[in-house]
Amino acid sequence: MSSATAVTARLPLERWKDRVFYTGMSVVVIATVFRGFARSYFLRGHYFSTPLAPIAKVHGAIFLSWTVLFLVQTVLVVRRRTGLHRRLGVAGAVLAGAMVFAGTTIAIVSLRYNFARGNLGALSFFAIPMGNMVVFPILVAAALKYRRQAETHKRLMLLATISVMDAAIARWPLAIMANGPVAFFAVTDVYIVAGVVFDVVSRRRVHPAYLWGGLLIVGSQILRLAIWHTAWWIGFARMFAA
Repeated sequence: MSSATAVTARLPLERWKDRVFYTGMSVVVIATVFRGFARSYFLRGHYFSTPLAPIAKVHGAIFLSWTVLFLVQTVLVVRRRTGLHRRLGVAGAVLAGAMVFAGTTIAIVSLRYNFARGNLGALSFFAIPMGNMVVFPILVAAALKYRRQAETHKRLMLLATISVMDAAIARWPLAIMANGPVAFFAVTDVYIVAGVVFDVVSRRRVHPAYLWGGLLIVGSQILRLAIWHTAWWIGFARMFAA
């Protein structure tokens, strides 16, 4: 068998593995979000007597819509419905913009709410969601730029989704989460590692999208942890707390 024939024979298997992995990851993302927000959002009536604030409902609906769309888009690719996938991609771009707007808004509202009640730690924590609102649109914009390069596009979209999952992971009822951002950042990064490991196992190499996109996420996490207690960040956050 010639080398060209061998490569051709491997392509269907690689595509099948990709479809299984990315479909599985999209399901894992939804499960992660549901587990994190089960008490405060999805099953709130069972645990709390007070209703969720309207802005939190809107933010939750937009966040959930993104994760569901991510699953739908993955399934459409598996079923080779690329035309519909591209059309829904336009809605995805709009939804990504709404994610940034809603995420930034609720971060500021939460900061003001907690700061007004004497929680000075809210000033530092403000760096966590705001960092997400910088990283997420960068990854989405990159994914849209490379939308005609499927291998790059799907990895960047997965990374963009992972970049905002720490909010759900931070709410997991695990003792480790009491350690704060270091803990839930570490758990979030496991999802990135899963993509890297899949590439190594299935292709014997890591796609550049995981290298650069993963470094962007992890680098932003390190940066946030480095600055969130500094005087200049506290001063910056105070401008939004008033």
